[in-house]
Amino acid sequence: MGSASGVQAVKKGSGAIRVRDGLLGSVMNIILALFSLMCIFPLVWMLYSSVKTKREFNTSVISLPSKPTIENYIKIFANKDANLIGAMGNSMRTTLLSVFLIVAFSFIVGYILSRVSFRLNRPLYVMFLMGMLIPVHSLLVPTYIIFNRTNMANQWYTLLFPYVAFNLPVAIFLVEGYVKGIPPELEEAASIDGCSFNRTLFSIILPVCRPILITIAIISAFSCWNEFSFALVLISNNKAITTVPLALKNFTGQFSSDYPKMMAAMLITMAPIVLLYFIFSKQIIKGMVAGAVKG
Repeated sequence: MGSASGVQAVKKGSGAIRVRDGLLGSVMNIILALFSLMCIFPLVWMLYSSVKTKREFNTSVISLPSKPTIENYIKIFANKDANLIGAMGNSMRTTLLSVFLIVAFSFIVGYILSRVSFRLNRPLYVMFLMGMLIPVHSLLVPTYIIFNRTNMANQWYTLLFPYVAFNLPVAIFLVEGYVKGIPPELEEAASIDGCSFNRTLFSIILPVCRPILITIAIISAFSCWNEFSFALVLISNNKAITTVPLALKNFTGQFSSDYPKMMAAMLITMAPIVLLYFIFSKQIIKGMVAGAVKG
């Protein structure tokens, strides 16, 4: 009888645990669903606000459009002052070149700091880490003075220098931690087979580092595409090389702003970078997790 009552007590206890776990899981799912809706709502709001008229938007900011229209999108492409298509082309060129240089430099420097032992190895690594601690915008004025005195401002290549320099510390940190998790025996086997240093680096190590390099490329692309402060200070005097953030500034006036048109322009300029993220989302997560574990 004692054993039977003990079994029944265990069953009751396990049932209580299952009920408690099920209730906790339901509460967590509800919280996560609400959080997801909070993240998605701004995009949905921008989408339906972009098909409103200016008067309708000023009447009610949250309400759905009574008569959706694509007039804002038509006016955007017809607006020669904003030159949104040209700005997207300029941003695309600057972003692609910056990302290529960031990935190339971070891979080579990160590998050397992780694998090659020399006297200045740790001081150089600490120096790059210090670059992560310095507020970027605190260097805005010195950068402007240097570029202005050397006549490097308002050129098509002007933004490449700050974009590459300020994104390198994080990229080198990620590559260095990832390469530490690669077995050195891989390079030793390649050396025994007669591979040179360059071939080992670019034919063997580079493919292994592809997840973290894709992650760095996407993060850097977001940073370069959306950057506003350095673009405003360094290239604002040359409208031919205007980037996307500067072009969006043209939709705001001194006394009023056309928010529906601005939101339509923001959706158009967000499309390439959002599409890029969805295409490589699995690689980004894989690279971040692998870098965190291996580092």
